[in-house]
Amino acid sequence: MARRSVSILRHLLTKPLIPALAAQTRSVTYMPRTGDGAPRAVTLIPGDGIGPLVTNAVEQVMEAMHAPVYFEKYEVTGDMPRVPEEVMESIRKNKVCLKGGLATPMGGGVSSLNMQLRRDLDLYASLVNCFNMRGLQTKHDNVDIVVIRENTEGEYSGLEHEVIPGVVESLKVITKFCSERIAKYAFEYAYLNNRKKVTAVHKANIMKLADGLFLESCREVAENYPGIAYNEIIVDNCCMQLVSKPEQFDVMVTPNLYGNLVANTAAGIAGGTGVMPGGNVGADHAIFEQGASAGNVGNQKMLEEKKANPVALLLSSAMMLRHLQFPSFSDRLENAVERVILEGKFRTKDLGGHSTTQEVVDAVIAALD
Repeated sequence: MARRSVSILRHLLTKPLIPALAAQTRSVTYMPRTGDGAPRAVTLIPGDGIGPLVTNAVEQVMEAMHAPVYFEKYEVTGDMPRVPEEVMESIRKNKVCLKGGLATPMGGGVSSLNMQLRRDLDLYASLVNCFNMRGLQTKHDNVDIVVIRENTEGEYSGLEHEVIPGVVESLKVITKFCSERIAKYAFEYAYLNNRKKVTAVHKANIMKLADGLFLESCREVAENYPGIAYNEIIVDNCCMQLVSKPEQFDVMVTPNLYGNLVANTAAGIAGGTGVMPGGNVGADHAIFEQGASAGNVGNQKMLEEKKANPVALLLSSAMMLRHLQFPSFSDRLENAVERVILEGKFRTKDLGGHSTTQEVVDAVIAALD
């Protein structure tokens, strides 16, 4: 009897599955708390230049998928002396903001409103995800890098003054507190997202005290995460390694200025700034925007032709939906964008196509599950 049972068991284990059953996959169950489906208010800042064009793209897609969010829209431009207080109150109340690019005038006395938002809301962590998208040809494959950048100090502290005519002093501020919390955020992100390695980017061979303090903080935090590999790289070598062998990097944690350079370099390698999502987060608030440089925000020709690439902000809004605990809506949006990119019929000029912003939006809406 036992032999016969073993024989039957072997037969069952080696017999091919019924095709219909083999094709089935079990969905991941998400159990919401009571009230989780209530629509959430999100502050919307269209911004300058192409900003209104790409934020409108997000509004259209959100409406088409019946996402449980609604927008409180405010007009803010980069030449304002400060972000209006009513806008700040809206962000503090809603906790979440979606933003187009805000142009910062070069030189002069006008400070960056982007920096004001990060500083006043203590959005200490900037996160940019640079990855290959199926269907987009790039020089390197298997790129999936997350750049986590300290967002509130360093060279961007804005502490500058003229010592004497012709001599300007700019202060780089690094603190133990800010270095530790950005390191903790990077390792926690790696732990929660099954990432295997964190790389600290620095210039401690020259800036021995400032970047030395940053490295010291990263090393101390790394000891609490023995399951995650940790290494360090000098920023100039990092840039060379990024363009030659980017697949070696996983999560990168950086001081403020280096993170800006590294994120834009990684974005260019992985497919361009037009497809890289990102956000800025603190303990209480988050602002989602195009991940890498929004240098095309003032591109007048792109604005006139209405051919701005909405993909980066669409993917950033998917990150926002996941942040708001609407994972299925986030997945639907990401999958629709990926289908459109993979199919290749509707792409803006920066991705080798000729489509308008609206044509890409219509294609994403049509691809929604």
